[in-house]
Amino acid sequence: MRVLAASTLLIVAVAASFVFLRNGEPAWFQRVRYPLEYEQIVRGHARNYQLDPALLAAVIYQESKFRANAKSEAGAIGLMQLQPETAKGIAIRTGGSRFQTSDLYNPEINVRYGSWYLRHLLDKYDDEKTALAAYNAGQRNVDEWRAAGEGIQFSETRAYVDRVEDLKDVYRDAYGL
Repeated sequence: MRVLAASTLLIVAVAASFVFLRNGEPAWFQRVRYPLEYEQIVRGHARNYQLDPALLAAVIYQESKFRANAKSEAGAIGLMQLQPETAKGIAIRTGGSRFQTSDLYNPEINVRYGSWYLRHLLDKYDDEKTALAAYNAGQRNVDEWRAAGEGIQFSETRAYVDRVEDLKDVYRDAYGL
């Protein structure tokens, strides 16, 4: 009897897994797996900087998993993992006069600066994948690769671009962004 029950349970589990994989993750499962914190900030800055909100959410998730206090070994800070020098330049270009590194732990400021920067890269490169590569590897590297007629030269950056593109679809499907 136990063997029959265990076999039946196994068959049901395999069938459910097949259906799950065949139809993709349901939106509720994606929302559990991929949170969208600071949704109003994300939507507001996406609108303000004419960004796809799903793209913005995907970058934030990939950079920090929506942890406002994130700090990388390289010194990048906050939700969008901005380098303090990059953020200082953005602050000056956008009319700020009192930038402090600690500002980058503020979700509203971090997403505002990161959104401005992402918009700048999209405008500069006129290509989402190239802009994402520059966000990850830096504009200087991307400019050098392009000048040499080469594609993305860092495997980590290629994986980053692919992951953000996949996450963009997840955030669009799960949250209707």
